[in-house]
Amino acid sequence: MNAMQTLIALWTLVLKEIKRFTRIWPQTLLPPSITMAMYFIIFGNLIGSRIGDMDGFSYMDFIVPGLIMMSVITNSYSNVASSFFSNKFQRSIEELMVSPMPNWVILSGFILGGMARGLGVGLIVTVVSLFFTRLTMEHPLLTVLVVVLTSALFSIGGFINALLANKFDDISIVPTFILTPLTYLGGVFYSISMLPDFWQGVSMLNPILYMVNVFRYGFLGVSDIPVVWALAAIFAFIIVLFVAALMMLERGKGIRS
Repeated sequence: MNAMQTLIALWTLVLKEIKRFTRIWPQTLLPPSITMAMYFIIFGNLIGSRIGDMDGFSYMDFIVPGLIMMSVITNSYSNVASSFFSNKFQRSIEELMVSPMPNWVILSGFILGGMARGLGVGLIVTVVSLFFTRLTMEHPLLTVLVVVLTSALFSIGGFINALLANKFDDISIVPTFILTPLTYLGGVFYSISMLPDFWQGVSMLNPILYMVNVFRYGFLGVSDIPVVWALAAIFAFIIVLFVAALMMLERGKGIRS
């Protein structure tokens, strides 16, 4: 395939993924918005008024960046995991594998499709948050960069999950037992400076902590960890997972029997 054919193939795959989740928007875009609105009401307004300020900001302002990032993470991950596994289950992935389309294009197409949904839901949640607080953005470029990188990272994670899954129940194991706990313990609802030294050290092992903190820094200008370290960690995770996913795809892991 020449460069133009490769671009057309990539765009076609991305467009297919976008049409897939927009066609069923009441299931893919609406529920996360309602869920986050409940978080804003319960944690931001009701509980937050009793907690008071955190790191010099109202509790609502403090948790909004974390909740936006949480919606981006979960939707980027789940979109690719469910979409690619559905292709495996229906055996339609075999048509892609035998086509002249390079494996990196197949991988990139699913990743970009997951990013489209994750970033789309993140934008919707951001708009919903404006009904509850007045958002400010101290570092716009950094904010956009970290949310795009995070969406890409968890889209790759969803792809790997789908590759390794043998049945539909398998694609819910990682989000339920790993992704959700790490997200809740990733500083979405609190600053790790509130924790004892030991648990602060343990929290530093949570990769989601870095993403949430950099994203919050982009909005509020405060972070529990150095921003440069966090960005370096995100880039490293993306490179490692992308290479791992591409190698597994080329070997037919989870596809060839």
